Amino acid sequence: MLIGDGVRLAKTSVGPMDNNAYLLTHDDDALLIDAAAEPDVLLRQLERVHVVGVVTTHRHHDHIGALAQVVAATGAPAYAGTPDAGAITLATGVTCREVWTGDTIEVGPVRLEVIGLVGHTPGSITLALTPADGPVRLFTGDSLFPGGLGKTWKPADFDTLLVDVTTKLFDRFGDNTIVHPGHGDDTTLGAERPHLDEWRTRGW
Repeated sequence: MLIGDGVRLAKTSVGPMDNNAYLLTHDDDALLIDAAAEPDVLLRQLERVHVVGVVTTHRHHDHIGALAQVVAATGAPAYAGTPDAGAITLATGVTCREVWTGDTIEVGPVRLEVIGLVGHTPGSITLALTPADGPVRLFTGDSLFPGGLGKTWKPADFDTLLVDVTTKLFDRFGDNTIVHPGHGDDTTLGAERPHLDEWRTRGW
């Protein structure tokens, strides 16, 4: 599927928790978001492209199950949010290039903005693609889903994540912005925006 600025998107559900792995390609260059599981499935998709990076949205085990195999097979650099990078390396043996809010990751000539969202984990990241010829696309990992935020384990973490998602996503991007979460179906900021107060009240 062509999503703007010459970038194509393929979405694959992998693993027992139905994780979404997203492959962005521009000509022969490819960027994989969340090498979560089933490395054989992912590597088949990568056979005819030049993998310029493998991005992990956060450190949870269901998002890193195929990371080591994919990086070893492709030689591509791995990227992760700075506060989560060490835990990912400890779990997988893969050294990650650390990125955080304001950094960019490229596929071909197209830059995706890195946005740090603290709460689901200390170092969760969202990637924002802002094409000139289509709606903004946010790859949010487990920080934002249809119907609410990602799971948090303490009220303070929920509060932090809600503030980050509100100020860094909802306050910045329009209602037609498409959200590609770490599991399940896509949504839009417009569909979720009316429920922010509801999420704040219920605390999850």
